[in-house]
Amino acid sequence: MPGENLSRDEARERAGLLSVDGYEVYLDLRSAVGDAPAGDVADDGPRTFRSVTTIRFRCADPGAATFADLIAPSVTAVTLNGTGLDPAAVFDGSRIALEELRAENVLVVDAQCAYSRTGEGMHRFVDPEDGEVYLYTQYEPADARRVFANFEQPDLKAPYRFEVSAPEGWTVWSNGAGTPVDGGWRFAETKPISTYITAVVAGPYHYVTDSYRRTFDDGTVLEIPLGAMCRKGLARHFDADDVFLVTKQGLDFFHDNFDYPYPFGKYDQAFVPEYNLGAMENPGLVTFREEYIYRGQVTQAALERRANTLLHEMAHMWFGDLVTMEWWDDLWLKESFADFMGVFALVEATRFTGAWTTFANNRKSWAYRADQLPSTHPITADIRDLEDAKLNFDGITYAKGASVLKQLVAYVGRDAFLAGARSYFKRNAYGNTRLGDLLSVLEETSGRDLTAWSRSWLETAGLNSLTPQVMYDADGRVTELAVIQEAAASHPTLRPHRVAVGLYRRLPDGGLERFARAETDVEGPRTVVKELTGAERPDLVLVNDDDLTYCKIRFDPASLDTLRDRLGDLSDPLARALCWSAMWNLTRDALMPARDFVTLVLTHAGRESDIGVLQMLHAWARSALTHYAAPDWREEGGRLLAEGALRELRYAEPGSEHQLTWARFFASVAASEADLQLLRGLLDGTAKIDGLAVDQELRWSFLEPLAAHGRADESVIGAELARDDTASGKRHEVRCMAARPSAAVKAQVWAQVVESDALSNALVGAAIGGFVQPSQRELIAPYATRYFEAIERVWSERSIQIGIDVVRGLFPGLQDGRGALEAAESWLETHRNAAPALRRLVLEAADDLARGLRGQECDAASR
Repeated sequence: MPGENLSRDEARERAGLLSVDGYEVYLDLRSAVGDAPAGDVADDGPRTFRSVTTIRFRCADPGAATFADLIAPSVTAVTLNGTGLDPAAVFDGSRIALEELRAENVLVVDAQCAYSRTGEGMHRFVDPEDGEVYLYTQYEPADARRVFANFEQPDLKAPYRFEVSAPEGWTVWSNGAGTPVDGGWRFAETKPISTYITAVVAGPYHYVTDSYRRTFDDGTVLEIPLGAMCRKGLARHFDADDVFLVTKQGLDFFHDNFDYPYPFGKYDQAFVPEYNLGAMENPGLVTFREEYIYRGQVTQAALERRANTLLHEMAHMWFGDLVTMEWWDDLWLKESFADFMGVFALVEATRFTGAWTTFANNRKSWAYRADQLPSTHPITADIRDLEDAKLNFDGITYAKGASVLKQLVAYVGRDAFLAGARSYFKRNAYGNTRLGDLLSVLEETSGRDLTAWSRSWLETAGLNSLTPQVMYDADGRVTELAVIQEAAASHPTLRPHRVAVGLYRRLPDGGLERFARAETDVEGPRTVVKELTGAERPDLVLVNDDDLTYCKIRFDPASLDTLRDRLGDLSDPLARALCWSAMWNLTRDALMPARDFVTLVLTHAGRESDIGVLQMLHAWARSALTHYAAPDWREEGGRLLAEGALRELRYAEPGSEHQLTWARFFASVAASEADLQLLRGLLDGTAKIDGLAVDQELRWSFLEPLAAHGRADESVIGAELARDDTASGKRHEVRCMAARPSAAVKAQVWAQVVESDALSNALVGAAIGGFVQPSQRELIAPYATRYFEAIERVWSERSIQIGIDVVRGLFPGLQDGRGALEAAESWLETHRNAAPALRRLVLEAADDLARGLRGQECDAASR
């Protein structure tokens, strides 16, 4: 049998054979505390728990054979239809062979499953602050089989009954409502759901409750118990009231627009440690990374990100949980919709009314990068197996898909779109769907044929660029304004775009304001916007004004000159964000020197009012300096950025979120002796900036550059950990220790991450983050060769999540010259039979490096 992977063909064959009537799952989690119990696999083996699963299922072809999924160190017993099977004969480590099936079957599997330290399956975390143990599960796409035996594919839905034995004093949660029983908890049967969204959370969590009540037009009343939880050590920082506020606003919005009552009873939200993702939409028990509980000062942008995630996951209760894709090919049917509906709800139902600006500037940037990689794929992707699925949780599936849906709403109309969603839920409740199921209801409600639209937008890959071409008469009036559409040679599709074209002019008071706008449908390579004929000469032409479509925005020469001088004068936040994003794309495409982008940031970012946009500008400026600037200009560029950041830090309003944002940026680019002395002074209290409260999180932000530049040794970092001996503090400490500029330190970190699996997923990420420092290119250069020697072994031996973290995080992308790129190309050429997912990761990293080298050539040529 194959290993842990599962192919689409195997899943389709099994779905055609089986129907699952229900699961009963018993988990004994008392082994989570104390010494590892006797009888574990080996003295040095994993800590395990007992898992007993009963599956009742039917077979369409009696006498046929199939398999159940289970990844476990050992299986104690397997019983099929009352007959005991020899575990050694039927279990191969990831599958249980089932033969001679009857029309109706009962499978019972008693196994010892392993607690996880990688964030996959049943994750076990020991809080360094108080020694308490916390558990939670994370399964997507296929890790429920690490906790209980099942048929691990999304289209074999079934109801579940969970029962859990737990240590004394613990509380346990699952998808259904729980009732304490002697020594544990028993949970109500769920609605039919997929394996990957079942969930268990257990431990001495701090738990807060509230409730939501809604009366519908027919007089029926819906009451939803609400809960929110976190580790006890974070309870003092937990702003549960705001979590509940956004939750209730979201439930109102989705009930108003979906016309389908929330179907899963209670609504708990668990903020859990060492979480690999942002969140997971388990019905009735949504899990989030605990970093959404803020330990220090926080900007509105951070609160908006959390609110967006809360609403994204809530949208999944309908798009993904109630109606689920058949296979991961149509992953977008849930993720694109949740991404779009999360922002839609944020703008219309909460205080974060500017969220479309964040989406245009931040989320779409993720999509633009992914869509220009050699691994780009259609939104409706070709997912051959689970490894493919794991890597397709990407900027295309989420952000490009959401962008396309935003355009679809403009194309068919909001009312028709929402009417289609309502029909989709009612027609497919508790079932599984494909692309055609969605398109059919949208065609019914909109009256439009969406075949061509789907072919262009959902079934082809690639990114179009739109450039204005303007001609004027002798009086300076527009005689013709056309939009030129182009596509990369590798993905030549030209698509229909519904766009707005805005004309902007300078005002006497210095502002840059829109004075004309026209919406049009761009078709083919050249489209004339007749409505703007006769308009006075603009200073700026902005194609895709209001961000209606998904494209790269380009500028005519006059508009580009205006933006260099006046970008910060644009009064509309969304227009400003679109222009910033377009200038960054020019930099990434080696059409603008990196130093010019840095100059733009230094000139105009200080006037940026949107804190989320400002944070993106800081990230892009660092990336421009690190990856796209000519090597011989980096030192000067870093000095300019640090000087500009410090200047804006001192100018910012004391105590403001802008001051906090500039402080963090200054720390990230500080390199001179004077800059580092200031950071040291802010840490020890000998220096002060009015209004800047240096809380614990900011202290760590200041300490890392000191460590990376050799100004903070092990004793200083250890003293900081003593101040903050928490889970968060430990992650920061590991990162700072790994950042020290020492060959011995780098060797130790490499051994911990690559040669050992002792570190948890969170500490692996922290160690990699510290290891890879732009100021230490020469120090880490020797690891380029070792990287290519190690990655195939790492991929085969470690969990897929850790494998992804190592392969992405340690790729030698900071090395100057073409050596690392040539090494990557050589590895790809000589490892054609390596796992496709591993090859994809290396291919993507190599493409990023090649893009950076082109940018460096562009920057060097501008001298």
